[in-house]
Amino acid sequence: MWKGIPVYSSRIIHQKIIKMKKKIKTEYSLTCFRDSTIGTALIQAYLETDYRILNSNPFTLKVGVACPELAVLNTEYRVTSSAFITAYNPISQRLSDADNARQQAKLAQTLRQSGYVFLDGIGQHPSNDWPGEPGFLVLGIDLETAMKLGDQFEQNAIIWNNIDSVPELVLLR
Repeated sequence: MWKGIPVYSSRIIHQKIIKMKKKIKTEYSLTCFRDSTIGTALIQAYLETDYRILNSNPFTLKVGVACPELAVLNTEYRVTSSAFITAYNPISQRLSDADNARQQAKLAQTLRQSGYVFLDGIGQHPSNDWPGEPGFLVLGIDLETAMKLGDQFEQNAIIWNNIDSVPELVLLR
């Protein structure tokens, strides 16, 4: 105790943060997105989608749910942010497999040229009939740049992750 304030060791603080993150689950209300031109059913689908990261230790990002595996990845790569971005099906309009593959290759080229480290992933809704969309978890990207990339590839949304490793849905329209 210092001047009536509890003092904890860094180990205890770290343990408290881990316990807290395990309990965190942000509840999204569709009213949060009322200024968007995207329909509520599509927003709900984005919120429910599993964003699987396909690295050597695969894991799944869920909007609003703390992801300890992402926190480990952030530490490993010494980054404090990342974004899940795809170039598939611009503005949620289905393209052919060939067109989608071309768009995704352009996104990968853009990321490489910008010097980003990125991991393959796929966004897949657990129950609807929309096909899974390959994407990339881009490590170390800032929110503004991630949003610009999403806009460049005509996406409705991206998944943003900051230091707390709780994925957030960021609508672009």
